[in-house]
Formats: sequence, C-alpha cells, structure tokens
Amino acid sequence: MHSPLVTFMGTTPNIGTSIAALAAACRIAQDTNAKVGYLCLNLKSAKSHRYLGVDNPLETLDSLRPELRSLSLHPEKLLLATHSVIEGLHVLFGNVLRDQAEFFTSEEVDHLLDVARQTFDIVIADVGAYWDNAATLCALRGASLRLVVTTGALSHFQEDGQRWLKQLSPLFGIPGDQYEAIIIQTTWRNGGFHVKEICNELGVPLLGELKLSEPMLSQLDSGTLDQWLVSDEQGKQAMAQPVQHIIQRYGLPRRPGLHAQPWYRKLMTHRDGVST
Repeated sequence: MHSPLVTFMGTTPNIGTSIAALAAACRIAQDTNAKVGYLCLNLKSAKSHRYLGVDNPLETLDSLRPELRSLSLHPEKLLLATHSVIEGLHVLFGNVLRDQAEFFTSEEVDHLLDVARQTFDIVIADVGAYWDNAATLCALRGASLRLVVTTGALSHFQEDGQRWLKQLSPLFGIPGDQYEAIIIQTTWRNGGFHVKEICNELGVPLLGELKLSEPMLSQLDSGTLDQWLVSDEQGKQAMAQPVQHIIQRYGLPRRPGLHAQPWYRKLMTHRDGVST
C-alpha cells in the first residue's frame, strides 16, 4: 500500500512555496512517529539545500539520474541520497543542473514517486510554480492531496491562479477544484484581499495559512531555516494548523504526549513534607 503524497504547487515563483512545504514536513516529523520524505522537485530553481545550510550537497535529485533512467531506484538508495534534518525527516535536495530540467521524463518521475511512497510513511513533494516539466505534472497527477500556494496579491491568486488551475490543470486531467489552498501572508504587503475572497476566486477550500516574517527570511539567507522551525517560538507555529488536518486525514501515528498529573496525585505529593 502506497503512502500519501502531498504536493505543494505555487501559483507564482518566489512566494514561499518551498518554505511552506519544508515547514509542513518538519511539523509532521515532530508531531508524529512517521518517516517523512521531502522531495524537492523544483527542477529549475531548487533552493532547499541553501535554506538548510548545505551549499554543496553530495547527493541531489540529478545524482539519481542513472537509477531513474533504468527504473532501478530502490528504497535503500533513495534513503541514502537524502539529508537528515531532524529525527524522522529526510530531504532529497533538488536538481542543481538547471539546463537539464527538461530531460527528466514522466517515467523517471513516476518511478521516483513510487519508490518514495514505498520508503516513507508520507511524502511531501515541492514542485514550485513551473508546469513545463515532468516533475510538476507527475507529482500533481499522482498526489493524494494537492496544495496550491498563493498570496493576497491579485496578480498571484487571480491571474496566475486562474490560468493554472482553471485553464491548464484540466488539460492534464486534474479538475481545477481538486486542490486546497495555503495562503502566504507576507511582511511587505499591507491590506490586500481576505482569505475567503482568495479561495472564492480560486474555487478551492482553505487548508491553512503561513505568515512570513523578517526573522524567517533572514534564516533563509543564513541557511538555518531548520533551526528556526524547531527552536524559535514563532517558527514552531509555522504550518502547525494545516499540518494537524493532514495528520488526522491520513491517520499518521502521533507521538505520545506528556500525560497530565492526576488530581489525586497532587494531594498525595509532599504530604507531611514527604514526597510519595
């Protein structure tokens, strides 16, 4: 039985799609006992390795091309090619050979996704905002959950969103209403449109929001996004709400929490100055 595949697609480049996908993968790994696989399938502008402070990764998506071409990739090889971020989260960095982006075939990407779903309990695929490649099309067509990431800018959710979801997506067999929305709240924009208006325009339901902040953006430049997500109080909340829906939807095993101390135990503690 294949694990769920959650695909993040941005309406527009450079709006925070990869941040949302990485934050979601991190939250799932922290909150569950699931083995989480994050696949950077942004073939033309992969930056996940930079965000995580690995400037020259030894293993990237393009380094798996021999196995993908021969359709011989196996779970052990895929796992070895990933970068361990925190316990339970394994990241496959994206294609760094941008001039070869169009050489990836649909058979290769489908093979990668199939092996990933055998390797991990849940797979997060980040395909960015470009549709003219096999990675985007295959990851969207094979997804259990399709998340469209956009902002409150009219040109993002109306112009780009309408043309991708309502015009192009159905041509590839994916109705435009088979997505859910993640709305990015940016630091550089005041006012704008309400979340309800954005979702009505796109014709899809809201799954959640992600607020970008100056501290978060500085983490991207310093390559410490993972530290911000697990250590900073604001970072710990990034994508927390939508991830709970994902965990519940797919029945992922939650980590056991601390149990509250029973009321009678408190009465027994320190009785007559002696702890029991």
